Amino acid sequence: MKIKIYETLKSIFRQNRNVVEDNNIDYRSAKMILKNDKDAKLIDVRSPQEYKEGHLPSSINLPLYKIEEQSKELLPDLNSAIIVYCQSGSRSNKAIELLKEQGYKKLYNIEGGLDNI
Repeated sequence: MKIKIYETLKSIFRQNRNVVEDNNIDYRSAKMILKNDKDAKLIDVRSPQEYKEGHLPSSINLPLYKIEEQSKELLPDLNSAIIVYCQSGSRSNKAIELLKEQGYKKLYNIEGGLDNI
């Protein structure tokens, strides 16, 4: 009986868990995706000022507050791998949610952002 309840609860949590957690990768994995997938994009969702102060090579600055209006223009392929990052991982988690709502399929978040690199 206890095992059945545990399995049921586990299934419910798995279905309702924040999907963003499944998208977290480390910086090393992000570099591998970018190396092996020529169409993959690296997106910095920090402000333009933060981006100017320093960013990862080959990244595109698409601030979180502009994602809904500019993503289709800068990221036309819904099936390309998109790796997002920010300073700590918070804004990039939100960016993943917004991009997912717009139909993007292969989304990855550099867990912990630049603070974790």
